[in-house]
Amino acid sequence: MMSESSETRLVAESRVPESSVRSGDARPVDYSRVFTQAIDRLHAEGRYRVFIDILRNKGMFPNARCFAGHNGPKPITVWCSNDYLAMGQHPKVIAAMEEALHDVGAGSGGTRNIGGNTHYHIDLEVELADLHGKEAALLFTSGYVSNEATLATLAKVLPGCIIYSDELNHASMIAGIRNSGAEKRVFRHNDLAHLEELLSTDDPALPKLIAFESVYSMEGDVAPVAAICDLADKYNALTYLDEVHAVGMYGARGGGISERDGVADRLTIIEGTLGKAFGVMGGYIAADRTIVDVIRSYAPGFIFTTSLSPVLVAGVLASVRHLKSSSLERDGQQAAAATLKAMLSDAGLPVMLGETHIVPVMVGDPVKAKKISDILLAEYGVYVQPINYPTVPRGTERLRFTPGPAHSEAMMRELTDALVEIWGRLELRQAA
Repeated sequence: MMSESSETRLVAESRVPESSVRSGDARPVDYSRVFTQAIDRLHAEGRYRVFIDILRNKGMFPNARCFAGHNGPKPITVWCSNDYLAMGQHPKVIAAMEEALHDVGAGSGGTRNIGGNTHYHIDLEVELADLHGKEAALLFTSGYVSNEATLATLAKVLPGCIIYSDELNHASMIAGIRNSGAEKRVFRHNDLAHLEELLSTDDPALPKLIAFESVYSMEGDVAPVAAICDLADKYNALTYLDEVHAVGMYGARGGGISERDGVADRLTIIEGTLGKAFGVMGGYIAADRTIVDVIRSYAPGFIFTTSLSPVLVAGVLASVRHLKSSSLERDGQQAAAATLKAMLSDAGLPVMLGETHIVPVMVGDPVKAKKISDILLAEYGVYVQPINYPTVPRGTERLRFTPGPAHSEAMMRELTDALVEIWGRLELRQAA
């Protein structure tokens, strides 16, 4: 997750100083130097991102194979996947995708305007609307696109709209708000008093939209959804809830925090992803029929994008239907998260003990976070990606673990022992 303040700094720092591309002697721009310097800055700050070369083992998650830095594939254990419930490996999901592939082929044929509504898309939108108790739903190619396209379009359809955004909202929400051209008010993270102060100051006659998340994926904390709905009612504001780290994970049928807390009916729009707990790919919104029709009819990010492959949609459809009736995966995941938090805490490691399935371990330094990640992979066969700026503010760099129902206690003990050894080797601070 990228905070509003971090995102603003990133944009500013990504701009190349004019002196580096323009000079009084009218020399041509050295494009290669400018691009090289941009990458060099990331290396110097310890936040250059390296993506490992990996293949998951079908039906054996969290086991995988890593191909980087050695001869042939090396067995590893994945600890940072957002496929929280291992549904990307579920036999029902794989079988549904194989059946769709042999039934209709690989691609969708283009945008839905041109290629039409593949029937799988219609079925899935019905299931997602039902999941959240809404009249309709709309599929997008990713959760990022669903946030950006919907938020940008909503405010343009509402002249004078003011958007109130939690300071830790995801980069996709920030992009949508910026592209909307609407006025923006940033409220302190989960701070109801600050949000009400901002709402009460603005003209009551202007349209208002409160945009926030349910589970914040880098801290693992939860928004006070019901209380925010109370403020929305009081100040006649619409609500937009990003549930990407909660759908499939919480609620009796996997409807997210809003289902768990019994407030889904109070939210104007619920947005979710199909690439995390549901294990495949895509994003969506669920709302009343008219709002969904407005986004379908006006959002460029929907209109001009090739629709999801029906093979992917078939897999998601199987996953959503399964998780509506099965709590086995959710229960197993919550148990695994609680066990790992307890192990890390008992070992004196600086784990953030939030209430959700996210298990962050604070490091506070980008170079050291990357070093720990490298040692874990090279020496212990453990894969966890370091989380550095701008995803989190500087000084709060961390490792983010996402234990799932398939992570055994033996795996957790091995991970904990490895972290304790590395913490001692690098002389890192223990938990307070």
